[in-house]
Parts: sequence; C-alpha cells; structure tokens
Amino acid sequence: MQIIQKVPVKQILTEASRKELKQRFEQRCRQLDQECRQLQFEQKKLERKPELSKQEVERRFSKEISQRRDRIRWIEHQLKQLDILPDGSELETDEVEALITVEEGDLWQDIHDQKIVIQDGKVIRAR
Repeated sequence: MQIIQKVPVKQILTEASRKELKQRFEQRCRQLDQECRQLQFEQKKLERKPELSKQEVERRFSKEISQRRDRIRWIEHQLKQLDILPDGSELETDEVEALITVEEGDLWQDIHDQKIVIQDGKVIRAR
C-alpha cells in the first residue's frame, strides 16, 4: 500500500544558506507589506460606496491586514533567530508531500519519522 505523507525538509545552516534564507524572509516581508498596503487601498475604495456598510468593510479588511502583519512579525522573529543560530544548526524550512510504501510488519514509527536534510541546496540525507 502507498500513502501520501507530509515530510519536513530541514536545512543545515551555513553562511550561504543563511544569506539565502535572509533574502527569502525579507522578500516575503516585502510581499506581505505590499499586500497590506493594497488591502488598505481597497478598503478605502469600498468604504466610499454608499451601499456597503463601513463597519463591515472595515471588519473584514482589518482581519486580513492583521493576519498579514502577524506573519510579518513572525518572519522578523525568524530573521532574529537566524542571526543567533550557529552554523551547522538544522532549521525546518519547508514541508513536502511524499509517496511512501507501507507493508505489513513495517514499524509505524519508522514510517512516521521521515525527513529530508539539505545543505547548500543539496540533499545530504533522506531518512
């Protein structure tokens, strides 16, 4: 039998991977900030329409903006942690789905504890 399972991807922190992760985090922050500004613009545009409730528009948009700001704060926290962690640390950076074969008699723990470890863009372990 084959099953689809989510497998964490861990990255070993090196100087090159730290730089790449910082760029990725900063890019995501810029994208989320742009989305917040776009949502604020759309909110103001909709608030001017007389047929829509100003409070309802504000409630919906403020929820979306708040979620994005929370993600920005989380990414900023990750950036600070990235500066603190020493080279050689393992960071969980992604999650992928894998097709796994399960046979009778297999230990569930062995199947469930799968992970992929990469270093500088190369898979070094798939366990």
